[in-house]
Amino acid sequence: MMANTNPQQRVVIGAFILIIGLIALIDKLNIFESLHFFQFWPTVFIAVGILKILHSKGRSSIFIGGGLIFVGVVLTLKHLGLLNINLWDWWPAILIAVGAYIMFKDKGRGGSMVFGSGEQASSDNSCLDISVVMGGNKTISNSQDFKGGDITAVMGGVELDLRGASISSDAVLNLWATWGGIVIKVPEDWSVINRGTALMGAIEDKTISPAGATKRLIVTGTAIMGGVEIKN
Repeated sequence: MMANTNPQQRVVIGAFILIIGLIALIDKLNIFESLHFFQFWPTVFIAVGILKILHSKGRSSIFIGGGLIFVGVVLTLKHLGLLNINLWDWWPAILIAVGAYIMFKDKGRGGSMVFGSGEQASSDNSCLDISVVMGGNKTISNSQDFKGGDITAVMGGVELDLRGASISSDAVLNLWATWGGIVIKVPEDWSVINRGTALMGAIEDKTISPAGATKRLIVTGTAIMGGVEIKN
């Protein structure tokens, strides 16, 4: 279901599915061998990066989206024989980019970006900003005025424990999972409203909402070849 998705995201997702379908149809009709199109597989990174930027609500989303687009462009040019480069030779540039992100990341929000394995033990911030790339993060929030935030997992995993937190009315948690997973644990007196979109992935709400619940966690976002699980 995509009714609550950004219209721009729906256009990009729909166009991507349409292109894949056209390639499969052309191959079935023996008009053109679809194998020739596989050299463009890195454009998947570009499409995901564009979606991430359209989905962005902060600098971390733009940073990750831009990084995915860069990787997609470089790999596509390399497969076409137009560029002879090894991404691993550019690891100093990656460190520079991460350093710049840390310096200029959104202020006023409890945030963390993780490359590789990492863990954030606890947080009292009312608004979270967690980004994980090729790693893992475990956050326990004890905020008594939790308002939500943003969680991004790209080729990594995030576990958010909200069982010690509380909200006054509604909190909005914006999620993004690509080739990764996000697990959220909520208190038993919270009601979860799932407004997320999944493409070749899943967003599962396994919570049992109590009758007459006034504390609502509204989940938005996108899972592309990734998974989100919400449970109490």
